[in-house]
Amino acid sequence: MTLALFDLDNTLLAGDSDHAWGEFLVEESIVDAGDYQRANDRFYQEYLNGELDIMRYLSFALQPLARHRMPDLLRWRDQFMEKKIRPMLQKKAADLLDYHRNQQHTMMIITATNRFVTEPVAELLGIEHLIATEPELVNGSFTGGVAGIPSFQQGKVERLNDWLQSTGETLDGAWFYSDSHNDLPLLRQVAHPVAVDPDSNLEAVARENSWKIISLRD
Repeated sequence: MTLALFDLDNTLLAGDSDHAWGEFLVEESIVDAGDYQRANDRFYQEYLNGELDIMRYLSFALQPLARHRMPDLLRWRDQFMEKKIRPMLQKKAADLLDYHRNQQHTMMIITATNRFVTEPVAELLGIEHLIATEPELVNGSFTGGVAGIPSFQQGKVERLNDWLQSTGETLDGAWFYSDSHNDLPLLRQVAHPVAVDPDSNLEAVARENSWKIISLRD
């Protein structure tokens, strides 16, 4: 089966779910407003600049999951989906997903954002397969740590290769859609790399390599 791979934040969504989750925690007074907001914004800028230390960021971003009970986290996540994620949905993204469904492609979201935040987004978009950064769970509670390799930059390639080996799928004829130069390692692995509303660095590489450039913004 042909794979159609999609980055999530600022690609299928008109915004960044990871950063928005941090904003939601601040707005709901679940975390300290001043310090957490400043750190959340700083890490996001480092990501945009291609300077993010992923493990340092995750030690920050996963702490709220470790500090609260699962029932509260799930309730807050439902509110987050309605308040933050639904406004980020894009009709052109839905149409693109429908195109690949009609082609009977195997569709996957592959994202650096953690599974707790992204799993309901994948379900909302009707995408069965998800590779995301895995927050460590012990006895049904988050520890604040990371399980395995974060799916960030080269980590996306490694995590996808593990999935390919376990399923028998291949990258033959595969598509990958992304907005970010952080995804260049995986974009260079597929037959059909597509830059979606790309940042300036990705746009330059895409033009240099004659990759397709599209916009999904409504």
